Amino acid sequence: MTDIATAWNQYSGQRPERRPTNARGETTWFNWTQYPDHGPGVEVLGLQPGSRVLDLGCGKGGNIAHLATLGMTAVGVDVSPVQLRAARGRWGAVPGLSLERADAVTYLSQNAKGFDAAYSVYGAAWFTNPDDLIPLVFKALRPGGVLAFSQRPPVEGCYDCQASYIPRGDDEDPLVVRRWDYPEDEWRRRLLDYGFTTVQARTVEAPAGRRRTGTLMVRAERAG
Repeated sequence: MTDIATAWNQYSGQRPERRPTNARGETTWFNWTQYPDHGPGVEVLGLQPGSRVLDLGCGKGGNIAHLATLGMTAVGVDVSPVQLRAARGRWGAVPGLSLERADAVTYLSQNAKGFDAAYSVYGAAWFTNPDDLIPLVFKALRPGGVLAFSQRPPVEGCYDCQASYIPRGDDEDPLVVRRWDYPEDEWRRRLLDYGFTTVQARTVEAPAGRRRTGTLMVRAERAG
């Protein structure tokens, strides 16, 4: 299996930069889905200015930077130095924003606590064994805290640990990383077993116009 940082360094170079503005002319915004100007926004997290929020797999930092601009204490964690270099280059001067290099499990294991919300947008919640990650997220959240994540819906019948392939050059084998795919009902069951008391899971339909894949969204609350 590919070294995780190497894989996401490679992936970083294949992703376009976030646009200067979105369709509403905003310079920062929150996007849960793989499509621009589509789906719900930051309201999913239920946060207020002053909240502490953690992005697990922040990539190039657009979502977590937006939360910092709303007055939150915002921490983005990513294992890829290439991704973080891009994030710091564009968003490093935003007040209230901290960008840390670590894998999600390591960061959460090092006494991370007191967050009002943690989230993952096609990030660590998809590419980390939930038995390792989710109990640590639960401990890091304050009572009433929210965990939310989005990822591609699973292929029917292809559940649990699967392989994702990150292409390289024409004469090179792709890089391989693990991901964890479950249907909505399985995510509900698992998150309740991990200790969350309210769990919602649904698929946000893709924009109309052509055949596209929707986005699986999961939201769980820790009891207040």
